Amino acid sequence: MLSRDLARYIDRKRTLGFKFRDPAGLLRDFVRFAERRGDRFITSARAIAWAAQAPSPERRRTRLLMVRRFALELHAENARHQVPAADALGKASTKRRPPYIYSPDQIVRLLRAAAALEPAGSIRPIMYTTLLGLIAATGIRIAEALALRLDDVTADGLVIRERLKCHKSRLLPLHATTRHKLDRYLVARRQVAAADRALFISVRGKSLSYVTVRGVFLQLPRSNQAPGDARRA
Repeated sequence: MLSRDLARYIDRKRTLGFKFRDPAGLLRDFVRFAERRGDRFITSARAIAWAAQAPSPERRRTRLLMVRRFALELHAENARHQVPAADALGKASTKRRPPYIYSPDQIVRLLRAAAALEPAGSIRPIMYTTLLGLIAATGIRIAEALALRLDDVTADGLVIRERLKCHKSRLLPLHATTRHKLDRYLVARRQVAAADRALFISVRGKSLSYVTVRGVFLQLPRSNQAPGDARRA
């Protein structure tokens, strides 16, 4: 019975566009664990016992929450399915660092520092200026910006393609001043013989990694902002 319930649950997730590979594998392991013990419905005790087999506190909590989400759906259909408490194996030990909000003046100084990057005359200064300016002006995530292709720049704005979850896309309109800066960058970008169609590229014409961009970003604020800003960036 639990196996059939899980099959329906996985089908619903994938119908919504989720790949659901790792969670499906873990939930199958939980269902086997429960069914070997004769369970036809989810019980809190069994879910906790299965999750507790993980080697670390964080992984135990992750496994429990995964079963909990499954149990919540089944409980809505049949109250005999129990929903384990979210904190049955403790609360999350990590806390998300609060975001640091840059002031307009700090953003201007950051972009000026990016424009002074070496080698002068290469695509690197205008590329970083455009990339950071685009993030500041639109709120686009860095991963989304680095995933942009030349074909994603349209007359109506930027096409942001979700490549990790539901494979959906959205159109991001651009202010006229932002579009002007992007068009200026595109002139320089099209003059570079690149290995792929990535919008933002290195001096060698290759797409940029997050690690590379983060390293450059952390270097820029040191001489342009108050101490501690770089640590929060």
